[in-house]
Amino acid sequence: MMPLTHFDEGGRAHMVDVTDKQVTDRRAVAQGAVRMQAETLALVREGRAGKGDVLGTARLAGIMAAKKTADLIPLCHPLPLSKVTIELDCDAALPGVRITATVRTTGRTGVEMEALTAVSVTALTIYDMLKAAEKGMEIDGIRLVLKEGGKSGLWEA
Repeated sequence: MMPLTHFDEGGRAHMVDVTDKQVTDRRAVAQGAVRMQAETLALVREGRAGKGDVLGTARLAGIMAAKKTADLIPLCHPLPLSKVTIELDCDAALPGVRITATVRTTGRTGVEMEALTAVSVTALTIYDMLKAAEKGMEIDGIRLVLKEGGKSGLWEA
């Protein structure tokens, strides 16, 4: 197992020094889902949710969250993101909404946390917009599925 980089020799949390790392193109993809009853999913598909455009609002929330990751996760570096995309797919087989966030930058550290934060906040926004219709929705399976760039190169789940 690799040593944990966010702790110093004394076991204290610290921000990792990335000064000497190479600047490379970096990309991360994360996924997750919001499970709900078929009737609740129909509200989303048919645009009948009381709070408005569920998917459009959730997509914007996810993009905004990716840009604010360093404000939310204490040891994350603030990064100049070059691209954030949020794909939302209504899936009757789930039933629910599948979320995929892709984040890109050119820098000295990766964007895994930004992609994971984007998926998390997208899912929470979907929940918030639909909670009046269904309180028992489940946010499920948030995980990193791809990381690319830097010294470690390509990693895929």
